[in-house]
Amino acid sequence: MSEQVFEAKNRKIREQFIFEKRKYPSRFERTIDLSWSIWMFGTEPFRVSLERLSTNGLKYVEIKGDHLSKDSGMTPEMILSELSDFNMKVSGTCGLFGEGNDLSSIDPLSRKNAIAYIRKEIEVLKAVDGRYLIVVPSAVGRPEAADSQEMERSAEALRECARDFNGSGVAAGIEPIRSAEVSLVNSVDDALAYIARVGESSISCVNADTYHMSLEEAHIGEAIIKLGNRLVNLHLADTNRDGLGRGMLDLDTVIMASYLVGMNREGRFLTPEPLGPFPDPYVLSTMPCDTEVMDKLVADTVQYFRERETFIRSL
Repeated sequence: MSEQVFEAKNRKIREQFIFEKRKYPSRFERTIDLSWSIWMFGTEPFRVSLERLSTNGLKYVEIKGDHLSKDSGMTPEMILSELSDFNMKVSGTCGLFGEGNDLSSIDPLSRKNAIAYIRKEIEVLKAVDGRYLIVVPSAVGRPEAADSQEMERSAEALRECARDFNGSGVAAGIEPIRSAEVSLVNSVDDALAYIARVGESSISCVNADTYHMSLEEAHIGEAIIKLGNRLVNLHLADTNRDGLGRGMLDLDTVIMASYLVGMNREGRFLTPEPLGPFPDPYVLSTMPCDTEVMDKLVADTVQYFRERETFIRSL
């Protein structure tokens, strides 16, 4: 019996992985740096979140982009102090973009807020040595377009931040999100087109997410390979947006494709973000943390990922 289309694509990625691993073994010696996006832990104290991650062997954390006003969010000094107690580092920041700081908004104040917000998060990331800021081109939780000019407004607004990203050491990771949540940039191709529309060399990277990819891409592994060096971070969630191993995600192919594009290099990360079935997942950021659920979620996901990575590296 002949292969199904997705099986043939999986096989080609597997064959390429094995070929390159044997031809260039030094490129595959370093394992992937696994981080965790902690804004999903809601109002839980930062220290408690770090303790959960450290207990499960994680050395990196994706912090919550909650510097929405002058006095909101933790200061870099506070972040660094807590990190030092657990010997952890910041991978990047998950930018949170809603109606009040929407790059594509008709409201000029919302766009100005988005620009100011991005600039503030870059400052914080520079101070804590973070590598990327996730940028969403339109408000999360608003899937209907306001008009036909959203793309141009969003690109124009983000263009204002090009100088801030330039030379900062912080990459702008444009995130494609499923069409049920946002009105702009749903796929990898959309993200690349958006980056081209912005037209600034300092804004050229992508933050992809396997959950959104499972809905918007023809094949997750091929989409990862298409991004290549542009992929600075990859959010991980299974096909039901639960922890890894709880759905139908072909994690082996994701891992192989990630190695093929160099996601095991320093400064690039795979970051679990299993948010559950929320049409507007930002509700999690203001909810109390269910510690029992989250403790198990982190433990199960990290263990499953490392088990599959170990198997893939043995091929």
